[in-house]
Formats: sequence, C-alpha cells, structure tokens
Amino acid sequence: QVQLVESGGGLVQPGGSARLSCAASGRTSGTVTMAWFRQAPGKEREFVAAIIRNLGWTYYADSVKGRFTISRNSAQSTMYLQMNSLKPEDTGVYYCASSGATSGVRSADAMDYWGKGTLVTVSS
Repeated sequence: QVQLVESGGGLVQPGGSARLSCAASGRTSGTVTMAWFRQAPGKEREFVAAIIRNLGWTYYADSVKGRFTISRNSAQSTMYLQMNSLKPEDTGVYYCASSGATSGVRSADAMDYWGKGTLVTVSS
C-alpha cells in the first residue's frame, strides 16, 4: 500500500500562484509515476500533470502547459505542483496519484493509489 497526502490548497486570487505538495509513504518502491489530477465542481476528474520519478520526464495537460510545473524532491518521496498565473477555471479539488506504469499516465485508470485531495479555489 502507498499512502499519498496532499497539502497546499486554499484560496488564491486570479493571476496568483500556489504550490501543492504530495507526500508519499508506505510501499513506494514500485511507484514509477506520480501525477496530479483535478476535479472541478460538476465535472469529471481530469489529468493535470505527471512525472516519471527516476527519469524526471514530465507531461502536462494543454490547459496548464507553461503555467504549471511538476517536480519531485531528490529522495523522490514528495511531489510538487507549482501553479502560476492561476485562472478561475483552475478551481477544483487536486488529487495526487501514483502508478507503477509509465504509459497511459494521462488516464485516471492507470493510477493505482490516490490521495484524498486538496481544494484550490481561484477567485477574487
């Protein structure tokens, strides 16, 4: 089992920045990919970004490319999502997820474990 705990959500003004963290613990040796998904009110969960832990390869949704940056610490136990130039449409619950796969990581179905989520609200 892998436990994932997100932190860093809150209320942010449009154009502002926020940084989310995801701490992984438990049996993380089989974790190859870590990702962020989000779910806006009344909408389905969508892919935001992913990182292949050992390689550092990153993937982004078109809607966040150039504004968000995914990274992980040197111990690869914590993942981050730096969010800049935030827009109201970025509002939602952001979920951390992990997977033993390297392909299809834009799909929620590829994820093995999920955190409980952290709410990000972009509003003036």
